Order: sequence, then C-alpha cells, then structure tokens
Amino acid sequence: DGGYLGLKKLHAKTQMPKRRSKKNPLTKQDKKNNQFLSKERVINENAIGLLKRFKILADRYRNRRKRFGLCFNLIAGIYNLELC
Repeated sequence: DGGYLGLKKLHAKTQMPKRRSKKNPLTKQDKKNNQFLSKERVINENAIGLLKRFKILADRYRNRRKRFGLCFNLIAGIYNLELC
C-alpha cells in the first residue's frame, strides 16, 4: 500500500492494521493486534478532535506565530487536566 510506505518514511515505527482478503483471512493474533491499534488510535483521535473544537487546528491561526506554541500548549494542558 502506497500510504503505508509513505508513513514508514516519515516514522520508522509506524504500525498499520492488517487487512484481510478473501484468500487470506486474519488470524486471531492479527485481530488482537488490530484491536490494540484501534484502541490507541481512538485516544489520539479524541485528543485531536478536542483541539479542533478549540479551533486551533481546524481553522487558520491568525494571531502572532510566536504565540501558537503557547496557545497550543495551554489547550493541551486544559485537556490533560480534564483527563485527571
């Protein structure tokens, strides 16, 4: 898959779920691995969704570029506080 190879170039430890085909069904270990990856992905996607709700990732950032990191870290801190 071309997308997977592109991810491998960006990050060597990238893991993608294994796909089944008619000729090659998934083994129980493959299914467990896919379930683990999906649990991890959901956590990350929920965090990204929260940042999009604050509009820092969803819209164009129109304030000073130097303050983007500060603003991003503050929102991430609020999210981490909410998790505790």
